[in-house]
Amino acid sequence: MFDIVKKFNKKITLFKNKKVKIGLALGGGGARGFAHLGAIKAFEEYGLKFDYIAGTSAGSLVGAFYSNEWSFEQMLNVAKNFKEKDIRKSKIPLMPSPTDGIEDIIKNNIGDIDVSECKIPLAVVAVDIFSTNECIITKGKLCKAVAGSCAVPAIFQPVKFEDRLLLDGGLQNTLPSNVPKMFGCDYVVAVDVNPSRNYGATSSKYFDVLGATIRILMKKNAEIGYEFGDVVVQPKTKKFRSTSMEGYEELIEEGYHATIDKMPEILALFNKKPLSKKFKQKIKHNVDVI
Repeated sequence: MFDIVKKFNKKITLFKNKKVKIGLALGGGGARGFAHLGAIKAFEEYGLKFDYIAGTSAGSLVGAFYSNEWSFEQMLNVAKNFKEKDIRKSKIPLMPSPTDGIEDIIKNNIGDIDVSECKIPLAVVAVDIFSTNECIITKGKLCKAVAGSCAVPAIFQPVKFEDRLLLDGGLQNTLPSNVPKMFGCDYVVAVDVNPSRNYGATSSKYFDVLGATIRILMKKNAEIGYEFGDVVVQPKTKKFRSTSMEGYEELIEEGYHATIDKMPEILALFNKKPLSKKFKQKIKHNVDVI
């Protein structure tokens, strides 16, 4: 895996403008989120460090590890031990699974910590079904926040988080490029592991219709990610199922190659000047920052 000749041999000086703040947005996509690991491998090879991380759904899970300074190799070792049955315990229609398995991945590896304790500031994006508002979670139990962000409707049960009931953040913000800018970042690199979401159902079967319904919702709100992402990495993941871990090594490679292809643009961000305050992104309405 990753037997590749680097395309960029010219040495580039990073962090020329040390005051510039660069954020990272990791999008949702279920099992396609393995492509995020490939992106992280590429970031490591070029010595990139981000000032803020925002993640939705699978992106929040990877973001939880990355914000606690786990390396690609460490995350890969955890990923190898994933078993679908440990995460999604029910495959019966209309009987969604609890999120205990997702919570255990966090607690057993990172610890039962608070979001605010992450070594790199992290925002977990979810949706509160009581208020219908998008929730940007910066404090509270990390395992619960990530589980709520990953709780795809009809696949997982909603997650109780303080006085809220959380579902998948992709219902409102599947590629949260705007979030790091809300917290002071000048520029954002976004990784969209589900760029081919604009296709419909292939039959009228229950899961085909459910999948198409979710893609319709996420197709529209993905526009946020492309509006506020200064560089958007788009791994080719269409042939992979979002509900299956089959082919995860190839997904990681796709993420790696797509990030390497965008590396000149990404490196250029690190050498830009900081933006003035008038260009900073404001928090929009109907968003709860926790």
